[in-house]
Amino acid sequence: MALSTSVHDLRTLIRSCHPLIAIETVEEERVLALLQSVAAQERMPLFEWSVTRGLTRHDDGPTLSKMTATPLAVLQHLQGLTVEAIFWLKDLAPHLQDPAVARQLREVAAVYNRSRSTCLITGQPMTLPLDLEKIVVRLDLQLPDRDELQSMLQSVLQSLGPRTLARRPRSTTVVQSILSSISEAKAVGRSPSANEREAILRALQGLTLHQARQVVTQCIVEDGTLSADDVQKILKRKVQAIKDGGLLEYYPLEDNRFELGGFANLKSWLERAKVGFTAEAKALNLAPPRGIMLVGVPGCGKSLAAKAIAREWQLPLLKLDAGRLFDKFVGESEKNFRKAIETAESLSPIVLWIDEIEKAMAAGGGSGEADAGLSRRLFGAFLTWLQEKKQEVFVIATANNLSLLPPELLRKGRFDEIFFVDLPDDSERESIWKIHLGLRKQDVKQFDLLKIVSASDGFSGSEIEQAVVAALYRALHQKIPLATDLLIEELTNTVPLSVTRREDIDQLRETAQGRFVNVR
Repeated sequence: MALSTSVHDLRTLIRSCHPLIAIETVEEERVLALLQSVAAQERMPLFEWSVTRGLTRHDDGPTLSKMTATPLAVLQHLQGLTVEAIFWLKDLAPHLQDPAVARQLREVAAVYNRSRSTCLITGQPMTLPLDLEKIVVRLDLQLPDRDELQSMLQSVLQSLGPRTLARRPRSTTVVQSILSSISEAKAVGRSPSANEREAILRALQGLTLHQARQVVTQCIVEDGTLSADDVQKILKRKVQAIKDGGLLEYYPLEDNRFELGGFANLKSWLERAKVGFTAEAKALNLAPPRGIMLVGVPGCGKSLAAKAIAREWQLPLLKLDAGRLFDKFVGESEKNFRKAIETAESLSPIVLWIDEIEKAMAAGGGSGEADAGLSRRLFGAFLTWLQEKKQEVFVIATANNLSLLPPELLRKGRFDEIFFVDLPDDSERESIWKIHLGLRKQDVKQFDLLKIVSASDGFSGSEIEQAVVAALYRALHQKIPLATDLLIEELTNTVPLSVTRREDIDQLRETAQGRFVNVR
């Protein structure tokens, strides 16, 4: 459980005399619950400081001092205290760039490192001066887990029940039924997908507690009920929250309609690997499949394969563009990676698609001088997580340039399998033509597919799709139906990548020969 883990970690830090602890978050409600639990277990008083109220005791005990409204004043006051307590400094983070405040905080730390007294600093974003970075311990507050979300649902029910009952008598009954069903599902160990009501909790995972409470409250207030029909509202809020984060793109299962032509070997492997998510596999202490890597010619379906796999396995899809991880500030890129991984794990089971992974891992095996070792650090963090992850996050990494990938990433064992995606053969091109013509509401029987497939030899899947689009534009402009001749004419006017980059493709094929599994 996320909160219980944080409680254990914080108690350990306090017992080991860590005077300064930082939690980068805006979820003060969860921080308060964390601190109350720790304070009770450690039998220590809890004090809170804000710029509006000064330093106050949380249990409404006596205020330590009324002259503690400013950051410098409260820190000077804390330096002279002898009581062992937990001091939650809510509004200190924005003032840490002040040299006087930073200096005074270091002096407080020098006194507190000989006792259990601890100063906890919260805020977001939190940028620490270099001299404080060395002595402040950061504690990650993970997103709320299933148990926290269930407790939140119960509290929302208790607060809204009296208000909604008078207007909509069935509100309380419906929500209570949901909660009861959720508890029963947990007790008997049923799969979340087995009960539609479980989908509510699954949909809420990945949101902060505040966001989850807001959307649940909205759903109840709108119609007096909370049912599986509200899942779409919750997912919409989740998509927006992930989008606001700027690191990930979320593809809900309901919006994933992608089809994949060919790739027989990949489909066969996926069918076998899917059993790794079953209860039978868990009973044999088998870990879920770790993930796969797709390398090959650009435009041949690597990205489409990631979307199709998520659809086939009936799992939501998260896309991480490796280029989004990089930030101009020191330490922010690593933080972005941790945040992206934390979000992915909170949504498990899920498919995590890392697009063009060589962008982030290019310097992993080199000196790292070009970016001061940043790519190498990200690479190491990714390998560690990939090797040690426990959550059901299936990673699909795509790459176009093998020469930029460090050898450590390509060895057996990092991914469950590495597949090579070559240009489509005749049968695959026929499937691709049928898919794209069908998507544009064209009757496939009206075209000479044998002729079209032959004319498109050496074309990638994306080039075939573009040929269909361009030919349809021309047909609409000329006000004539799309025909075989128009498609072939468009193919004739296109120089495919297999011609313009023939040497690169030949080298890629030579590198992949005998090393990777062909998707066909």
